[in-house]
Amino acid sequence: MHDMPYRSFEGQNCSIARALEVLGERWTLLVLREVLLGRRRFEELRRNTGVATNILTDRLATLVEHGVLERRGEEYLPTRKAIDANPVLVALMQWGDAHAAPGGPPRVLVHSRCEHDAEPALHCAHCAQEIRPGELRVRPGPGANERQSREPLLPVRG
Repeated sequence: MHDMPYRSFEGQNCSIARALEVLGERWTLLVLREVLLGRRRFEELRRNTGVATNILTDRLATLVEHGVLERRGEEYLPTRKAIDANPVLVALMQWGDAHAAPGGPPRVLVHSRCEHDAEPALHCAHCAQEIRPGELRVRPGPGANERQSREPLLPVRG
């Protein structure tokens, strides 16, 4: 498999595109996974991801530059931005468990308060009900451009 050529998402008024500018490279989320699991030193990160040294150096520099990680001496520490990316990792893990782990999940999430297996889900901030596939729609937000502001309430196909 070859690395895809880099193409900027400049000109797209999209939070997903902006997030991918920082987190979307193929090794970045694996590095972030390791840091959030408590592995903070360069050699630990390299050993646990299998990433080449030059690529890891670049990914760490990008994460530090964007305030996702903070470098303190020999360690890379997660910032609020890193912690806020945890649901992204959980969603990818759940997708991988369901669609790319024929032998079953290699790791299982555990709720730290009750110590039981967890299956995190989306919930509505208003009514607290679980949101299932097909129950989301998208409307223009405060950062919408003129074209987006004219679009109707759009369904998220599920």
